[in-house]
Amino acid sequence: MSAPTGVVEQAVVWLNDPLTWTEPGGVLELTGEHLLMTAAATAAAAALAIPLGAWLGHSGRGAGIVVWLTNASRALPTLGIIFLLAAGGLFGNTATVIAAAFFAVPVLLVNTYEGVRGADPDARDAARGMGMSGGRILLQVELPLATTLVSAGLRTTIVQVVATIPLAALAGGGGLGQIIAFGMGTQRYGEVLAGGVLVAALCLLIDAVLAVGQRLATPAPLRAGVR
Repeated sequence: MSAPTGVVEQAVVWLNDPLTWTEPGGVLELTGEHLLMTAAATAAAAALAIPLGAWLGHSGRGAGIVVWLTNASRALPTLGIIFLLAAGGLFGNTATVIAAAFFAVPVLLVNTYEGVRGADPDARDAARGMGMSGGRILLQVELPLATTLVSAGLRTTIVQVVATIPLAALAGGGGLGQIIAFGMGTQRYGEVLAGGVLVAALCLLIDAVLAVGQRLATPAPLRAGVR
């Protein structure tokens, strides 16, 4: 039997072992931890990026700031941020959540900015003609019209964070990355493959669920552009 075939067979055997899933520290427990870290990183990124992007898009200023923040955040690899935090004494899940949140900000910021900035000018002018304040125009006109882009940004961000969280294992953190790290450390490459398959499957599943959620969250008149 060739080595690649042997690795695949080991991965299949490992994935079909019930204890792999249900024991303490097993797949189910690590998946839950993985999802909690994803939720924390996405929530932190959204709390910063969406209000900032909406304000910049509404004010019509800050295009340069958006570009600068996006380029600056993408210039630093997530793994590099984790190692920087580890060098400062911050390890584990906390370091990974911070790094993943930093990584998630650009997409949310750009999508929110572009969505609000690209809102229908006629709708904006009509709202002004009705005497609505700038804040009400943003909340009741521009943000609803930006829903498609904002939800698309959230969908992309969440899937990217799910795929990034396995790096937590390199800094003593949890999540499904522990399976890959343990397999590498013990030279059980079938387990490494199984861990990679689990992360990929989780990304695909979450993307499918979010695709449905994105469509439901988009106002009916705007759904034609959502796939």
